[in-house]
Amino acid sequence: MAPSETRLAETRLAETRLAAIRTLLADAHRKLGLRLGFVLWDGSRVPSEWPADGLMIQLADEGVIASLVRRPKPDTLIKLHVAGRIEAVNGTIFDIVAARPEGKVTRAIRGVSKLAALNVIRHFWRADRGPPSVLDRIAGDEIDRDGKPATNKANVAYHYDVSNDFYKLFLDPEMVYTCAYFTEDHGDIARAQRDKLDMICRKLRLKPGDRFLDIGCGWGALVCHAAQHFGVEAHGVTLAEEQLKLAEDKIRRLGLEGRVTLHLRDYTQMEGQFDKIASIGMFEQVGIKNHPAYFQTVNRLLRPRGLYLHHTIARRAKKTDRAFARMSAEYRALVRYIFPGGELDHLGMSITSLERAGFEVHDVEGWRENYQRTTYLWWQRLNERRAEAEALVGADKTRMWLLYLAGCSLAFQRGGAFINQTLVSKRNKGPSGLPFTRADLYS
Repeated sequence: MAPSETRLAETRLAETRLAAIRTLLADAHRKLGLRLGFVLWDGSRVPSEWPADGLMIQLADEGVIASLVRRPKPDTLIKLHVAGRIEAVNGTIFDIVAARPEGKVTRAIRGVSKLAALNVIRHFWRADRGPPSVLDRIAGDEIDRDGKPATNKANVAYHYDVSNDFYKLFLDPEMVYTCAYFTEDHGDIARAQRDKLDMICRKLRLKPGDRFLDIGCGWGALVCHAAQHFGVEAHGVTLAEEQLKLAEDKIRRLGLEGRVTLHLRDYTQMEGQFDKIASIGMFEQVGIKNHPAYFQTVNRLLRPRGLYLHHTIARRAKKTDRAFARMSAEYRALVRYIFPGGELDHLGMSITSLERAGFEVHDVEGWRENYQRTTYLWWQRLNERRAEAEALVGADKTRMWLLYLAGCSLAFQRGGAFINQTLVSKRNKGPSGLPFTRADLYS
């Protein structure tokens, strides 16, 4: 075939593919009652009359459709979005979700023309899918959860050693990377994180002279707060080297040397006895099969009648353990691309494990709405400083983190994820030493 004939055939094929996807999207828009439009790689909009300033999903190239045709899974959508090949126009992911059709989407999709769908599959099946995603470099579904110190360190480094400067873009001044606590309806993340640190210390009944351990101490916010405001001897253990450097700088700046000590080691390697222990947002990375060893370690480190605050994200329990063990596409993406080694239990599993390990449960408090707002504020702050984030870690990783924060916020909003604070004591005969009521915590 002559070059001119080849070019003509390619042009006709491109036009045929555009016509096929326009037909399918127009039919889907009409039958699903979508409140958003689409903009294709040639600049055309579907529906054609959709306003240029309206909410749209932009498809960057025909390889987007080819990828979805060959692998129609959420993982494909994630990779395409992270690569910048699927984007929201004139809105955000929250606007896209809000514009979803009412009711069961899978049921509504059945009404979309099967002939139009088959036509798209036929014309895009052999189309070039485009460049690989940076996420393709990440190993498949084999997730390291053996609980060994070296594995734990590698998993933690993947997430937390991105860059301290990156996390500074969206966290509060104290660099608290766990659920904030909103004592009333407000959007001040710094205030909410201070209130969270204070609530943790009050739940643990910290007092001068207590020996306090924070498992997974992050950038040192809790240990510094506890030493400054409650007079404890505070210890923090972490595996994140970048976090440790910043936390040690903070301790020196605040003049807390001798009152706050940080340990760069696995929690299983800690020694000594502590009056109070907290684990705030670290337990999710332990792995379910390692839970017995984790709780045994906490029990070993805690003095009799000592208090332990267990703060962790949880999933909803299912009818059977087998059903619970199945990972949704969104959950699998989270542990593959964001938190390698991470695994969530359910509240009942945590409580059972705590009791089996020799603890008495005193309080359980759900903070789901608090984390919904926290992750939304993080997303909002990072989105506002997107250009700075891209300069630090690249556009792909920035899109990945924005998607992760938005996805978490939506999961907590819908009740797909939960977070609980469970206060326990090391079981011992006789009084627990706690007051009869918890009224003072909320006065």
